[in-house]
Amino acid sequence: MSNLVIHNVSETTGNIKASRPFGMRDKLGYLFGDFGNDFFFILVSSFLMVYYTDIFKIHAATIGLVFIIARLWDAVADVVWGRFIDTRKAGIQGKFRPWIFRMSFPLVISGILMFVKIPGMSDGFYMAYAFVTYLIWGTLYSTVNIPYGSMASVITSDSVERTTLSTFRTMGAMLASLIINVIGPLILFVNNKADSNRFMLAAIVFGILSIACYMACYKLSTERITIPEAQKNKVHLGITLKGMLKNRPLISILIASLTFMMLSMLVGAVNVYLFKNYFGSASMLSMAGLIQTAAVFIAIPFVKSLVHKFGKKEIAAAGMLLSSVVYLMLYFLPHLTAWQFVLISAVGMFGFAFFNLVVWAFVTDVIDYQEYVTGVREDGTVYSVYSFARKVGQALAGGIGGVAIGSVGYDAARSVQTKEALDGIYTLATLVPGIVYLVIFLIIVFLYPLNKRRTSQLASHLNEKRLGGA
Repeated sequence: MSNLVIHNVSETTGNIKASRPFGMRDKLGYLFGDFGNDFFFILVSSFLMVYYTDIFKIHAATIGLVFIIARLWDAVADVVWGRFIDTRKAGIQGKFRPWIFRMSFPLVISGILMFVKIPGMSDGFYMAYAFVTYLIWGTLYSTVNIPYGSMASVITSDSVERTTLSTFRTMGAMLASLIINVIGPLILFVNNKADSNRFMLAAIVFGILSIACYMACYKLSTERITIPEAQKNKVHLGITLKGMLKNRPLISILIASLTFMMLSMLVGAVNVYLFKNYFGSASMLSMAGLIQTAAVFIAIPFVKSLVHKFGKKEIAAAGMLLSSVVYLMLYFLPHLTAWQFVLISAVGMFGFAFFNLVVWAFVTDVIDYQEYVTGVREDGTVYSVYSFARKVGQALAGGIGGVAIGSVGYDAARSVQTKEALDGIYTLATLVPGIVYLVIFLIIVFLYPLNKRRTSQLASHLNEKRLGGA
């Protein structure tokens, strides 16, 4: 087993000293990290496709191919960057925090560039510009998101505190989602049509907010668990890969997360067309975002007590089952009004909110289990492999979303879509989520082994080893 030392490094002298206790400052800092991430991530996942189809006039299936190529590259970049960070020494600001500070500025600039339209250029130019800027943004996203995600496992070793960090991270994401999904459609669309100038304005505003959040994350968070220099010589790729093959929690959560991310990206893309074309009101996206986000915030107060009583695995599985039932029911109710659809789907979002609220705590448990298997602490590498799976899911979702929208007959040149296209969009927004949520429920129940009892045993075992080596 590895011997970890829990400490903080003095910013003025470089001497080791006891760190301040874990508390609200860490929670808020971690919240701001995903708040900053998702200002652009949600803007891209929800509205970039419609920007490309309706403003750049690129066919949806072609954009799907661009998404697949770029996100697969991003997945590789995640692992490379995670491995790189694990070979770096921790400085006076920690091991992960400095990278958030350094890379957030180029990340935000690249995000704004995605929404720049140069008038009068050829279709080929717009296609190339979309591909290059999207690829650059995704690569730079890895340089911020990998250290941010890895940092949770060194902020605290306590399982309940990690669940709280996961909850606050999701709160940050949901706050960004609330702002973008409620305010976004009001800014981005004019007379129910996408407006290029409005997209650019939104990108600049959200970029400024994103930078502010990253700086808050950097200032408020504290890294407490560091690796002694003696252990760094033990970090070998062969040991890592062998341990991952034995890491059943990692493999199962990778499968579940990949599946969930694919669905989230698909639904995010499809919902724009669902409200804009099927329900005939792009502005209704704002109310949908508001009510569905409220459903998640309603779930937040229950998470800590439910995890303490039942366990992360147990409440995540129950939430997925509820979501599956709701979306399957929606599929068989095709004549609902937009309001009725939003209110019923909010119940489904309440269900899968529990998975979203604890998933990052799953990841920290998986990192612990990797240490248990190999005796080596590799937060960045293990988290990057997890992120790799999510990026693959994003790539496939982007491709599937573009192909699916195109295959049901959506035509951006038509002012009114055919009935077949509208029915196809509704199916993508209801039946597909219902089936996928059921699949994720089965994965959590039958494949993920770390229930409440086993997670507690793992945490106790590693804490004993850390105290023994301090």
